[in-house]
Amino acid sequence: MFCTKEYKGLKKQRALNKYSENPTLNNPSDIKTEYTVINTIKIRYAHYSNPGKETILLLSPLPQSIIAYAPIWNDLIKDYNVYAYDLPGFGRSEGGLEFMTFEAQGQFLHHFIEHFNIKKPHIVAPDVGMPTAIYYTAQHKKNVSSLIIGDGPAINPSNNGSIIEKLGFSKFWQFLIGNFVDAGAFVEVGNRLGYVNYTPNSFELSDYIKSYKGRLSNPIEWFKKYPESLTTLDPLLEKVSVPTLIFWGENDEILPKDNGIKLQNRINQSEIKIFKNCGHFSYQDQSEEFMTMIQHWLNQQLEGNNKND
Repeated sequence: MFCTKEYKGLKKQRALNKYSENPTLNNPSDIKTEYTVINTIKIRYAHYSNPGKETILLLSPLPQSIIAYAPIWNDLIKDYNVYAYDLPGFGRSEGGLEFMTFEAQGQFLHHFIEHFNIKKPHIVAPDVGMPTAIYYTAQHKKNVSSLIIGDGPAINPSNNGSIIEKLGFSKFWQFLIGNFVDAGAFVEVGNRLGYVNYTPNSFELSDYIKSYKGRLSNPIEWFKKYPESLTTLDPLLEKVSVPTLIFWGENDEILPKDNGIKLQNRINQSEIKIFKNCGHFSYQDQSEEFMTMIQHWLNQQLEGNNKND
């Protein structure tokens, strides 16, 4: 934290919010997870069947897991057919270094959708899920109803917070964190840099730490490939031709909001929502507003589809 210049400003914002160390959610997650094997890889996922409703597919963020969607899960399953999964090599899903590029994750998303025979989902993809969803949609746009993406990398060059600069471009920091930082500290850094309102509970924290215990080599490899992955993804942005809602936290110091503004200028049929008083983890830090955003967006898509019919 002492080597991360943005931390002091985030502490001030939390002080203004009277940030509490008490968990925002008191109960364990209502997300019922299970496992399936896709292409020999054991994947953790969750599915709430709601036949006849629009399908939402949630991709996991880093350094979290699909448990991070706990604040909005119960609202989602009231009105939508919902899938969520931990990306291979992240969360509680198996998978090794071979999955640590935007391209590899995008290709696996195709296999996940085929495995469950998911038809035209609306893909919700923050953080590391965002480039995954963009890569997939650029290749398979007819299979996606819309994208809801944000707080992640895609634009090259990216405007990175200092923690991304260290992890993505410094061999010294990659070596240091990869060899001398444990999963608990890795998660704690994300918490201190990612929130200005939300406080995860012990169940969430336990799941995130278990997700990366003994395998921090995966995210470190993802960051090593970060510059190369951006070079691969950036030319595909103009090929994304589905309705796209971009969201960003105004106080995101991991990947500042101008990345989202630039992304909105590159993707056709896109609009952007900036959450005020919100850090990197928008879906938790402003969960009620985030849920309202999803509902409004999907209603808007349905109205557009009905007019076209």
